[in-house]
Amino acid sequence: MKRFGPGLLIMAAFVGPGTVTTASKAGAEYGFALMWALLFSVLASLVLQEMAARLGLVTGKGLSEALRSSFDSRLFTTLAIVLVVVTIGFGNAAYESGNISGAAMGLAAITPLPINLWALVVGGIAFALLASGRYRVVEQGLIVLVVIMSAVFLATMVMVGPAPGELLRGLFRPSLPDGSTLTVMALIGTTVVPYNLFLHASAVREKWPTSVPVEQALRESRRDSALSISLGGLITLAIVTTAAAAFFGTDTAFSAATISQQLEPLLGPAARYFFAIGLLAAGLTSAITSPLAAAYAVSGALGWPADLRDRRFRLVWMLVLGCGMLAASLGTRPISAILFAQAANGFLLPVVAIYLLYVMNQRSLLGGFCNRWASNVVGIAVVAVVSGLGIFRMFQAF
Repeated sequence: MKRFGPGLLIMAAFVGPGTVTTASKAGAEYGFALMWALLFSVLASLVLQEMAARLGLVTGKGLSEALRSSFDSRLFTTLAIVLVVVTIGFGNAAYESGNISGAAMGLAAITPLPINLWALVVGGIAFALLASGRYRVVEQGLIVLVVIMSAVFLATMVMVGPAPGELLRGLFRPSLPDGSTLTVMALIGTTVVPYNLFLHASAVREKWPTSVPVEQALRESRRDSALSISLGGLITLAIVTTAAAAFFGTDTAFSAATISQQLEPLLGPAARYFFAIGLLAAGLTSAITSPLAAAYAVSGALGWPADLRDRRFRLVWMLVLGCGMLAASLGTRPISAILFAQAANGFLLPVVAIYLLYVMNQRSLLGGFCNRWASNVVGIAVVAVVSGLGIFRMFQAF
C-alpha cells in the first residue's frame, strides 16, 4: 500500500455509491451495451488525472490557484473564479446528496429505520470526522471496507463467467440504446469526477514534496494513477457484469431493494448485509472527500488559505455537506439522487476539462512540462464526446 499515492484516494473517491448504483443500472437495463462508455471514461480519467497531477508537481499549485494566475484579463479571471465556485461548489452539493443517500440506503436495507433518518446520521458522522481534522485515520478503515466489497464483486464476476464475445462487443462497439443517454452520462461522470482533478493537483504536493526531483515524482505519480484508476475501472466493469447477469433479460426489476441480489451467487442470504456495509463505507468515504475537494477548489479560486482550520475553508465544506444532508433527509429517492449527481458530473466535466486544457498549455507556467499534442487530442475528444452527449440529451428532453 505504501507504493500507492494520491491515485488510490482518487480511486476510493470515485468508487462510491454512485459507481455501484450507476454501474448496476447500466448492467441491469442495458446488459453489456454500455461497456464502451466505461472504457472511454477510464482512458479519459487516466489522461485528465495525469494532467492534474503534473500541474501540482511542476508548479506547486492547485488547479484553482493555477487558473487564477493564468489569465491576464480581469474579466476572464473573474469568470474562471465564478465557474469554479458554481460548478464545483454546487456540483459537489448535488454529488454529496448522492453520497449520503447511498450510505443511508445501505443502512436502511438492514434496519427498520427510514432512509431520511439514516441520512442525518451519516451526515452527522461525516461532519464529526471533518470537524475533528482526523478523518484520514477513519478513511483508511473505510477504504479497507470498499476494497473488501470490490473483491467480492470481482469474485462474483468470475463466478458469473460472462460471455467473452458479448463483453468485447460492448467494449469496442459503441451503441446508444433508447433511453440510455443519461445513464451513459452518469457512467462517465462517476469515473471522470470533476472534483477529483482539483483534489489530485493538491494531494500530489503532500506525497511528493519539492525535495523530490520533478522527473522522479512524475514517473511515480503516473504509475500510481495508472494502477489505481485501472483497478477502479476493473471494479466498475465487475459491477456492470454482475448486474447484467442478475437483472438483464429477467423479470426482476432493478431498484434499491433488489440491488444487493448481485452478490447472492457468492454470499447467499448474507449478501444484503455485506452490501449494506460496503455501500455505507463507500458512501461515507465519498461524503468526506467531496466537501473537502470543494473546499480546496473554492478556497483556491477565491485566494483563501487551503487550511482545514481556516474559517472560510470550513464554511465551504459545511455548506456542501449541509446541502447534501438536507436533500437526502427530505426524502429524495436514493437511486434518483445518485444518478442525478453522476449525470451532473458528466455535464460539469467539459467545463472543467476545458479549463484544465487551457492551464496545461501555458508554457509560462509549466515550461517544458506543458501538454504535448497527444494529451491535447485526448482532452479535446473527452470534451467533444461529453458535450455531444449532453446536447443530444437536451434535444431528447424537448
